[in-house]
Amino acid sequence: QVQLVESGGGLVQAGGSLRLSCAASESIFSSHNAGWWRQAPGKQREFVAGATPGGIPNYANSVKGRFTIAVGDAKTTIFLQMNSLKPEDTAVYYCAALGTNPMEHDYWGQGTQVTVSS
Repeated sequence: QVQLVESGGGLVQAGGSLRLSCAASESIFSSHNAGWWRQAPGKQREFVAGATPGGIPNYANSVKGRFTIAVGDAKTTIFLQMNSLKPEDTAVYYCAALGTNPMEHDYWGQGTQVTVSS
């Protein structure tokens, strides 16, 4: 069973930056899509950023130009660099390793809280 552990969340003022990390127990990101999702209080979980095993990134419109996803060389860690943070970015952020075909399992981390104060 693959385990994902996020870190790097915290409290930051609007306009500030945070870098989230997600460490996997194996090189799952060599075969699975890497992803960051978030869930704000009272809202559904939403996609933030993703990267294919080949390294092609994609972003939600709300974070384009401010957030950057990266995958470590060993394919065991992914990162989310978040700049120009806004109060509406406040949420629990989850990393995910999502299968690229129906036979593969999806894996999720437990989440890390990001709070942006105005």
